[in-house]
Amino acid sequence: MGEIGLFPLGVVLLPTERLPLHIFEERYKELIGECIEGGLDFGLVFAEGDELVEVGTRARVAQVLTRFPDGRLNVLVEGGGRFLVDELTDGRTFLTAHVSRLDDEDDPASPESIDRALGQFERLREMTGSEVESPAASEPQLSFAIAGRVELAAEAKLGLLRDLSERSRMETLGELLDAVIAGAERVRTASERASTNGRVELG
Repeated sequence: MGEIGLFPLGVVLLPTERLPLHIFEERYKELIGECIEGGLDFGLVFAEGDELVEVGTRARVAQVLTRFPDGRLNVLVEGGGRFLVDELTDGRTFLTAHVSRLDDEDDPASPESIDRALGQFERLREMTGSEVESPAASEPQLSFAIAGRVELAAEAKLGLLRDLSERSRMETLGELLDAVIAGAERVRTASERASTNGRVELG
């Protein structure tokens, strides 16, 4: 895959996921500007402080939302394929690296886990009133397509990103969605109680 510019952030971008970014640092205005002008990808990698993880996601600018007079940008990016950071390079104002492509093993998800995850996603949509469309069961790497539509912690998303088995990812996703559903149910119950001042209305 060669050398690409890196954008380290405290978020994880999954393949197929769309993420809005506000670009304000000069070095990243330069990077994103070059990507827009040349139709190029950049690499989004999760970072904590100065520490970068070894796995990232190629990203492309799907849409420029806002251009500010001072050069700042609001953009919408979309995740592509995964990569492994082989070696950091220098010579630019922004980080760059030699990277290699990271592909899945031939280990498809079971029909049962697919049905479970899609059912869980539909339940979440109903509970939250979300208008986000449900992905098709036939979508490649369905685990990423579902996970990218749900609010998950960075650590959980990073685990999915590193996993090279769609079967394993789908099983993990089922557990993560169970936890999200449980949290949504707690919020809904608390909201219902608050609307009645914590009292149960009797007939």
